[in-house]
Amino acid sequence: MQRSAPGARGSEEYTTVDDGVFKHLREEIEGIMARDPAARSRVEVALCYPGLHAILLHRIAHWCWERGWRLIPRVISQTGRLLTGIEIHPGATIGRRFFIDHGMGVVIGETAEIGDDVMLYHGVTLGGTALHQGKRHPTLMDGVIVGAGAKVLGAITIGKEARVGSNAVVVADVADGVTVVGIPAKAVTPREKRDEHAFLPYGTPCGDIPDPTARALAGMMTEMAALRRRVEELEGRDEPRPLEVNGVPPQAGDFADAPAIKPPPCN
Repeated sequence: MQRSAPGARGSEEYTTVDDGVFKHLREEIEGIMARDPAARSRVEVALCYPGLHAILLHRIAHWCWERGWRLIPRVISQTGRLLTGIEIHPGATIGRRFFIDHGMGVVIGETAEIGDDVMLYHGVTLGGTALHQGKRHPTLMDGVIVGAGAKVLGAITIGKEARVGSNAVVVADVADGVTVVGIPAKAVTPREKRDEHAFLPYGTPCGDIPDPTARALAGMMTEMAALRRRVEELEGRDEPRPLEVNGVPPQAGDFADAPAIKPPPCN
């Protein structure tokens, strides 16, 4: 039997060849219909969605991988990559209702673990940063959304209902319900200020993302205003002091005998 994905709900295994690789095909299609407004019919999803094709091929490859076969599942995986543009290592563990939208350029490493109801967009990488044979790829808990082009690297954990914004680079754990963006990824939406069950396309809160450049400029403007006020205070408090030579201020007529400075002749 295929081992359960992290955070799986219940003890029922996702799919096996004994029960039929297409056992939960209807559930997969319904999950796609619920999360993609472009899907017009279930037949369209079954025939035209590379994310669905990739996950079905992965179920077969993973079943073979769990039984100790190595070459055959890698061939199946590479066939899926050729047909869909999605590369999923046969060793990756994936839960139910997994959806890869658009799909092209997605890479999922060998020791990656993905829970239920997870959604990835195109260009996502779940990559490893170590050379040892143990756990070196991310774990995505239930309900995670990873936006287009994001890179989730290393043996880290992305918590339940967390959101990873497009093009983010995540190299540290993300808590449950938190949205992260940027390079390296930082939290931008506290859990208490966001509906954790609301769908967030591309994992990005488009109306709430702080602009780091605008934030830096605003800080500089605030500091400049404070310095200007301080200079004005100092100028208004102190009277101009006359020039002194050896502690003695200049007297009237000290420079009466000084020769006049003539400008150089013009050629």
